[in-house]
Amino acid sequence: MSVLAELERACAGGHVRPAEAADAVDGALPSHVATPAGTGEVAAVVRVAAEHQLSLVARGSGTKLDWGNPPRAVDLVVDLSGMRRVVEHATGDLVARVEAGTPLAAFQEVLSGAGQRLPVDELVPGTTIGGLVATGCCGPCRMLHGAVRDLITGLTFVRADGVVAHSGSKVVKNVAGYDLAKLLTGSYGTLGIVTEVIFRLRPVAPHRRYVVATFDDEGALTAPLGAMLGSQVAPSALEVDRALPGGPVTLAALVEGREAGVTARAEAAAGLLGRSAAASDLPPARWGTLPGPTTVKVSAGVGATPAVLASLRGLAAEHGCSPAVRGSAGVGVLFVGLGPEAEVRAVAGLVGALRDRLEGLGGSAVVLRAPSEVKAALDVWGPVKGLDLMRRVKAQFDPEQRLSPGRFVGGI
Repeated sequence: MSVLAELERACAGGHVRPAEAADAVDGALPSHVATPAGTGEVAAVVRVAAEHQLSLVARGSGTKLDWGNPPRAVDLVVDLSGMRRVVEHATGDLVARVEAGTPLAAFQEVLSGAGQRLPVDELVPGTTIGGLVATGCCGPCRMLHGAVRDLITGLTFVRADGVVAHSGSKVVKNVAGYDLAKLLTGSYGTLGIVTEVIFRLRPVAPHRRYVVATFDDEGALTAPLGAMLGSQVAPSALEVDRALPGGPVTLAALVEGREAGVTARAEAAAGLLGRSAAASDLPPARWGTLPGPTTVKVSAGVGATPAVLASLRGLAAEHGCSPAVRGSAGVGVLFVGLGPEAEVRAVAGLVGALRDRLEGLGGSAVVLRAPSEVKAALDVWGPVKGLDLMRRVKAQFDPEQRLSPGRFVGGI
């Protein structure tokens, strides 16, 4: 029996087809695309792939397939877009179980009917649950509610050998020694294919106010940012935005809750942010979006945002480029964006120099997405602590290196 016939047999509830140019994963073209209808079919497809030594990449809507390194090889794309059910929504327990191919926006719409939400921002339109977990990428709401990994109470995934495994509070048995939800979140599909996720939810806040202030430079930002971080305002998010390296900086605080409390806290926030502060029911422009098309995720300590902005201003002049910066000053995670006009050498030089500066702050810079010629000129992930341990984990979960090979740190 041919590989195609075996895949079709394994994927009886879904379908299998030859790959097309649009199925390429960051430039790597697969041979086949399988669209299973559930976890059981994903497992069957992966077993066929294991038997024939096929490398594979899981896909939801494909919005983040160009993140990380290009795969060394990909024979098969496992398309999860046919798995988009909200399997269970326990409204009283604020918990929901959802399939990985479900668009985040569709999931939020279902939850909103019960006055609930998953407190995660859709940084990339079209993001699915599987892509959200695979990249672990967070937006403004992380400040109050935590990262994606903190909101997962359990998940189901398919191992590289086609065995279905479970982790979390709603299963009978877990795998000893690992918090699998945290381990798989942000692993770019290199340890297993996540098929279902159980999330902890939050009620929809009845009222929201955004308080926005503008500062001439990063030096003027330092005192108000420190005041907000040490205040009783308790913002849900604290976002910074700078369109040009030497331009003004905006700081926006989101406060949520009951109307009276929100009004009082917004007034307090305005007092801390200074004379330019203004409140609105609408988010500021570019709130919760990524700059790009080259996007670098910068992680540094809380309160380090002014220092990062100052470094970028100097490095931009040195390397002849003009990065935009926006992101979560409240948790020390910023996104640096460079346009298509930036020269490859300038981008590579900026990223390398920025990594050197961040080392003194205990931070890091990871290139999330970039044109292929930029990726070829630099190390997308940069220096990573604990790489030897990560390689040992990869060897245990995927000894034949067939799951998204090479996409993750250190070529994992």
